[in-house]
Amino acid sequence: MKSFLIGLSGVVAGVYLLNPTLGVFEFIPDNLPIIGNLDEAGAMTLIVAVLGYFGIDISNFFKRTKK
Repeated sequence: MKSFLIGLSGVVAGVYLLNPTLGVFEFIPDNLPIIGNLDEAGAMTLIVAVLGYFGIDISNFFKRTKK
């Protein structure tokens, strides 16, 4: 049940980032200086945490491989 709720929170954060309502559903309006994008940053942080919980480390995508 815990894994389901964590996965569901990641899906909700992903839908929030996709923003299918074209700005109608906003926690913090984007036109506020500096703090306007904090809700999107929080949603992305939640997605990274959920992926980490399920064992997907996205930092590996940015590492260089030695030849």
